[in-house]
Amino acid sequence: MPQDAFTLRRNVRELQELLVGGKINKVIQPAKDELLFYIYTGKSLLKLIVCTNASFCRICLTDEEKEPPAVAPNFCMLLRKHLAGAQITAVEQAGFERIVAITLHCVSDFTQTDRVLYCEIMGKYSNVVLTEQGVILGALKTASLETNALRVLFPGARYTLPAPQDKADPRDKAALGAAVQSVLSAADPAAALADRVAGIAYATAAQIVADYPPHTGMPFADFVYDYLFSGEDAPCVLRRGKEPVEFGAKLLTGARRVSSLQEAQEIVYGYKSAKKAFEEKKRRLCAAAAGLKKKQEKKLAQILEKLKECEDGENCRLKGELITANIYRLERGMSACKLENYYEEGAPLVSIALEKNLSPAQNAQRYYKKYAKLRRTVEALTPRLKTERAELDYTESVLSSLAQAEEMQDLAEIEEELIALHLLREPQSGKKKKTETSPFRVFEKGAFLIRAGRNNVQNDRLVRESAPDDIWLHTQKYHSAHVVIAAEGRKVPDDVLEFAARLCAYYSDGRGGGKIPVDYCLRRFVKKPPRAKAGFVHYTDYKTVLVEPFPAPPQGKGNET
Repeated sequence: MPQDAFTLRRNVRELQELLVGGKINKVIQPAKDELLFYIYTGKSLLKLIVCTNASFCRICLTDEEKEPPAVAPNFCMLLRKHLAGAQITAVEQAGFERIVAITLHCVSDFTQTDRVLYCEIMGKYSNVVLTEQGVILGALKTASLETNALRVLFPGARYTLPAPQDKADPRDKAALGAAVQSVLSAADPAAALADRVAGIAYATAAQIVADYPPHTGMPFADFVYDYLFSGEDAPCVLRRGKEPVEFGAKLLTGARRVSSLQEAQEIVYGYKSAKKAFEEKKRRLCAAAAGLKKKQEKKLAQILEKLKECEDGENCRLKGELITANIYRLERGMSACKLENYYEEGAPLVSIALEKNLSPAQNAQRYYKKYAKLRRTVEALTPRLKTERAELDYTESVLSSLAQAEEMQDLAEIEEELIALHLLREPQSGKKKKTETSPFRVFEKGAFLIRAGRNNVQNDRLVRESAPDDIWLHTQKYHSAHVVIAAEGRKVPDDVLEFAARLCAYYSDGRGGGKIPVDYCLRRFVKKPPRAKAGFVHYTDYKTVLVEPFPAPPQGKGNET
């Protein structure tokens, strides 16, 4: 159900019961379009979130903890100044608009007054405005005469409600009856109802039309009025699979009842905002890792190009030796010569370019010097080539971990890796929080516990925490999660080994490309070289099994470490 006036009316009714009498303890602004109020009711501390994001605009209670920014924005500071300790005396809907008016009694050392916080839940036009005696003290999104001639939202201006739409007010029964008179005969009755009656969105209109019982003879206008303003609420959440996609104030087809609209909104918007935060963070981490990969590939290409230029080194040495061996046959002023290559069978002739102004001996030295320079270049670039390939391989493993990330906790340790690589800045938020160790992916098969790492840091920890006789698995020639079967002194059956191998193949770069070779060995044969990057190991005494990855995410036993 969208955040229309119908839904908001029922939402306000719940908030009125829960918040009136409560005092504002704290205000934070975790995002530019989001405010969080901590309200103490005398019995408990409630968190009221007001979000003006076009996709998630809402006002409801939440259980989610949010981190405040290092520096509070101006509007947040204004709210703290005027509303700290204020008592909520009323929570009301402004007319039949998508606006919630929260009246607060504010007491300071010298004065006491009532202020009203208007929370406008209107899609992309959502806003939060603080007023005193009808005059605007501040707004989350300001609008002056230059930007909006119809409605000024600027400190010092008088607060006015948005201009009414050219639709019937459903509170006026006569106007409502005239507006819906021919709705049911329209090509799309729901669209016609939403276009003619104020305060209801298409989804609400569609539900009204679907629930209308024509056989009872009840006039449609009366049914619409009763639906909007009377009848029992039935808060519910509609899911598509495990994903909550919609909520309603009245029971939707296929939806499941919940205790309140607050809970329904928290379920739906909590999931959507968490999903958005996950996608944004994943995108940011992927961009950082992809940028590093691009730089590394460029460096690698430059090294390979220089090494290719050095392939002529042995040819320079040969020409120097041939000139030295035949120096008696050459004279200053010659531009080229052809000499027998006595290193090859048949002694084929080799064409050698010479500098006219140099003697034969000097020409030989010129080739020797060029050979020595190219050899030094090869000696310098060969270890760099190995290092750059290792660095690129590590970056690709980070990108692989990001591609397989499924939850926010999967990204936490990857972010730590990128911070360690100086690709991301350390979060600038007051006290430095210690990153919690996220759990492994855990599975069970035939009474055997199987664990899989989510990223390079976890792969290291998994190897470190496993017993020497456990079975360790990793895909061959692909980046993948490290997988360990906890043997506990038992022989691991073939079906358990196959399950773990398919699991390893699923959490790898090779997923989707047919059968994948997976190496396995005892954990005691897995060693981490000194100063190696996270997730990098050497292993010996291994065997290989060829398996198909799981077609879908395997079902684990839960988040256990």
